[in-house]
Amino acid sequence: MAATDDIVARTFEWLRAQLGTCADVNSRLSEGLAVIEILRASFDDPSLLELAALASAGTGLDLRAVQLQFGSSTALQLESIRKLEQLGESSGRAAGSRVPPQLEALRRMTLALATDIRVVLVRLASRLNELRVQVDAGSQPPANMARETLEVLTPLANRLGLWQLKWELEDLAFRFYLPSAYQRIVAELEQGREQREQFIAQFCEQLRGELRSQQIDAVISGRPKHIYSIYGKMQVKQIPVSRMLDLRAIRVIVADVQACYQCLSLAHRLWNALPNEFDDYIAKPKPNGYQSLHTVVQAQDGKPVEIQIRTQDMHRAAEFGLASHWAYKEASVGVAGSGKRRPNEASQLEWRRQLLAWQAELGSNLNAGEAETDLASKAGGQANAVVDESVRIFCLTPQGRVIELPEHATPVDFAYHVHSDLGHRCRGARVDGHMVPLNTRLRNGQTVEIISANKAHSASGPSRDWLNPNLGYTQSSRTRAKVRQWFSAQQHEQALGSGRERIERALQREGKTALAHDVLAARLGLPGASALFLAAAREEIGPRALEQAIRAEASDPRIPGELEQDSSAHDTARLESSVAGKLTANTKSTSSAQGSVLVVGVDLLLTQLARCCRPIPPDDIAGFVTRGRGISVHRQNCKSLHRLSEIAPERLVSTTWGLAANQLTQATQSAQASRDSTLRARVYGTEIWVAADDRTALSRDILELCVRERCSVTQFSAAQRARNSSQVRFNLQLEVSSLPALEKLMAAIRQVTGVHGVGRR
Repeated sequence: MAATDDIVARTFEWLRAQLGTCADVNSRLSEGLAVIEILRASFDDPSLLELAALASAGTGLDLRAVQLQFGSSTALQLESIRKLEQLGESSGRAAGSRVPPQLEALRRMTLALATDIRVVLVRLASRLNELRVQVDAGSQPPANMARETLEVLTPLANRLGLWQLKWELEDLAFRFYLPSAYQRIVAELEQGREQREQFIAQFCEQLRGELRSQQIDAVISGRPKHIYSIYGKMQVKQIPVSRMLDLRAIRVIVADVQACYQCLSLAHRLWNALPNEFDDYIAKPKPNGYQSLHTVVQAQDGKPVEIQIRTQDMHRAAEFGLASHWAYKEASVGVAGSGKRRPNEASQLEWRRQLLAWQAELGSNLNAGEAETDLASKAGGQANAVVDESVRIFCLTPQGRVIELPEHATPVDFAYHVHSDLGHRCRGARVDGHMVPLNTRLRNGQTVEIISANKAHSASGPSRDWLNPNLGYTQSSRTRAKVRQWFSAQQHEQALGSGRERIERALQREGKTALAHDVLAARLGLPGASALFLAAAREEIGPRALEQAIRAEASDPRIPGELEQDSSAHDTARLESSVAGKLTANTKSTSSAQGSVLVVGVDLLLTQLARCCRPIPPDDIAGFVTRGRGISVHRQNCKSLHRLSEIAPERLVSTTWGLAANQLTQATQSAQASRDSTLRARVYGTEIWVAADDRTALSRDILELCVRERCSVTQFSAAQRARNSSQVRFNLQLEVSSLPALEKLMAAIRQVTGVHGVGRR
């Protein structure tokens, strides 16, 4: 005890040196002393009390100073305590909103943040002290405090076997949460809690003496039923306080089954047993395996007392095994989410509760890591099974909603777990207020904000890089499935669009644009218009067969000009799957989020190509850090970039074209014949000007040249004639695959008759 007091005193002395001695600091340290006294009643552990003292300083204490003075482990525990406090504030915001609170997720997140059991103990003791202060001051705590205590903290204390903390937290929180119900129950109880505890102590001593006289070794404990538990039973069984038979209860633990029945016989000789209030769960265990003898006797004061009798093995199974008290108790009182435990959660809670039991009995140091190692050696390494695929982490949205994710999840996984549409449009992420790459691994308790593209943007879908396991963008199978579904849907739409375009062109050539697509499909023996478009995209309908079907009379049920494949090709699902592979290469994107631009030193940041200069690989480029829109990439000779660098030179960053863009440029230079292949999957927007003598068909010649060079024209401006001159000047907005492709196009335009000059704007 003296050593513990000395450690606590030294810790408070160090805190005063760090924080000063203002009134606010003294108030905080006084609250810390109260928390230490709560913990000292059950756990006289120096490291635990030291952590409680540090936690009392609040967020004003620098974690780096704590790490230097007390070690990285203590600093990490203190950070976890702060995150738990922030989680409480987040749950309060969620409780005040229209979103239903995720109670079980909040409980599991609290336990997940508490990597060391001392973190949970300090959090529970701190909340108990806050409620005690509110009672002593006669004031009303914040609205969310009582609710969070009842719905998040006390179920955890219950699961960890911290009965003393649990009942006091419940009663105090219940007093503020439902004050009228609390006062009604207090009024109905004829005795106060202290009187009931005194009676139970006398009852236990009498039973202990009788068992000793019969040479029966037993461990006897008792407890008066606390007020919140009475309220819960009243709600479940719809009975008044006067009809409750277990307001006072005794538990007897003996050596074997024979001693159980001997103890039962002795209790019935000493006191009158109430009829129909005896249950033999030893002979007939409960479905969950629970075993015990339950009886209710009438004490000397004429009031009932419940007695539970069991062996040590039965007690261990009830407390730590499948039949643990909390596993069925929470379900019986309707605790939300009590049936949603993860497969390994029970084993994690078991070793934590055993750790607390060892501390109470032996006074050993509360070291979670050592305890887990000891359990692993005792169980033949079975504790290692806790670390597997089912391990979960918990992160928060900016609105305080808890998102449960697999271990090592990334911001992309987070976005898809919030909503599939948000995942598709994810372009960047802020974690705890800082921009991070999309393949960053998230940790428990972090707040994640997703930066998304506008729905109307042409590149608002996911990137195929997210499916590459080597890049680490996704860790969840659910996320990868959502990404694949998006691409499958896009391929389906592209197939339908490509087939529809071919059918429309054929109808225009034949002058039959009024012919319904369903009628044409029926003539070709296809089930509908969708199957017709898919077959056309796959080129399973020959040109001759299509022409005959269009020219046929309306009375012809089917044209003999057959499809070029067998009849099974008419199946829509098979057509869709076969077309998907062909059209994948034609997917066009202008988004820079596909990794074509790299920021030197910090890879995988959100980037966008500047519209003022429209860079194309391999242009010399530079980046400028914008506010909220990532890195804007400019050509190095861009006038806008020059002006920005004069205003904020510190926001300039070095950038370079990534591997995908460089490979595209090299392939364009070396293999012009492959322009219709997958190299066309990446295009860049640019704008050029053309100066020429005005003549008939000039625009047509230039546009036909763009078509031959496979450069898409997105906008063609009207010609502008110079004053008193026969020359005109106009602008073209293009989509090209690389700078060499653009230079080849401009060289070809210079050869057009009457053209004087061509250049990039």
